[in-house]
Amino acid sequence: MRHRSLLLITSVITTGALSLTACGSRDDKSDSSNSDGGKKVVVIGVDAPLTGSLSALGQGIKNSVDLAVKTANKNNEVPGVEFKIEALDDQAVPASGQANAAKLVGNKDVIGVVGPLNSGVAQSMQGVFAAAKLAQVSPANTNPALSQGDNWGKGEYKRPFDTYFRTAATDVVQGKFAAQYLYNDAKKKKVYVVDDKQTYGAGLAAIFSDEFKKLGGEVVGTDHVTVKETDFSGTANKIKSSGADSVYFGGQYPEGGLLADQIKKAGAKIPTMGGDGLYDPAYISASGEPNEGDLATSIGAPVEKLETAKKFVADYTAENYKDPYAAYGGYSYDAGWAIIQAVKAVAAANDGKLPDDARAKVTEALGKVAFDGVTGKVAFDEYGDTTNKQLTVYKVEGGVWKDVKSGTYEG
Repeated sequence: MRHRSLLLITSVITTGALSLTACGSRDDKSDSSNSDGGKKVVVIGVDAPLTGSLSALGQGIKNSVDLAVKTANKNNEVPGVEFKIEALDDQAVPASGQANAAKLVGNKDVIGVVGPLNSGVAQSMQGVFAAAKLAQVSPANTNPALSQGDNWGKGEYKRPFDTYFRTAATDVVQGKFAAQYLYNDAKKKKVYVVDDKQTYGAGLAAIFSDEFKKLGGEVVGTDHVTVKETDFSGTANKIKSSGADSVYFGGQYPEGGLLADQIKKAGAKIPTMGGDGLYDPAYISASGEPNEGDLATSIGAPVEKLETAKKFVADYTAENYKDPYAAYGGYSYDAGWAIIQAVKAVAAANDGKLPDDARAKVTEALGKVAFDGVTGKVAFDEYGDTTNKQLTVYKVEGGVWKDVKSGTYEG
């Protein structure tokens, strides 16, 4: 997604627009870079859709980074440093993300950025951050080109920006894992593939389709929908008459949920499957038709099965955030903590102080970070991609997402 790779929360997420106050923004701190306690103020930027249809995910990202910062300050993780966050709303719009990137670059106290949610937004931000040598760590982007270059599909891998990292597995992993499950486990052989024409959705659908056909399955038809539209009856009727035994949708849950509903209303009682963009309680709660049997893949394993996530869940609950940590909470905490650990390493190598070129040094240190995080082992490969390739398939059963298969992608 962010892309769109996940930790499950079973409560219904509020998706309405929410106002928030960004902690540690330039409006609420002095230009001195020092807190009242004499510590050096270091800001971690956060960019996510904090309002709009994807705010359920964005608020979870923001809150989870906030928790990482509070934990670091409480534990005096980096002596002499007080961490704060500056959270900006991109509304899932690339132009807004680019403007936010420029604003974060302009704040000299920002040492690294967590975000964004959407791969398309990330494309608009990468160059801005790279020019300033400012690291970004996305907890949700999954488009392979962001880290491996536009020709990754041809086997030509070239990292476009050395400031870009992510804690989410890519669509190469997710799309193939989904195809393998749908063909081998769900025993579906004829799939109709739809995407939303966006960077994340179209890319994921293409990877899924290629793998499904390699396995021996048939793509009986393809179509596209437009983000924010609500009438997909034409596509639903095409699917009904195609003879497909399943649907794969590359996109997000607002459109995916509507499409799945309209497919069923058209008379095609077949499951809809998608990536982590569908894996959200809002996909179920907003549905007008029963969506039992629908499927979604997501990165990682369910939170209730991760021993490493127990403290995160308890601490998040204790903070009484208004919104759940949602799909990307654990990956956002780990992204924030990775930046904190990089800052710690840079300071330790410089007699406990951050050097003048701290941004560049933190970017370099991120490539060497390795720790046991909320979502498991956190480390990055030569492209800035996570080394954690664990995924889970979820199925709607009894009105909630239930995990049906977890595994590590070895392809």
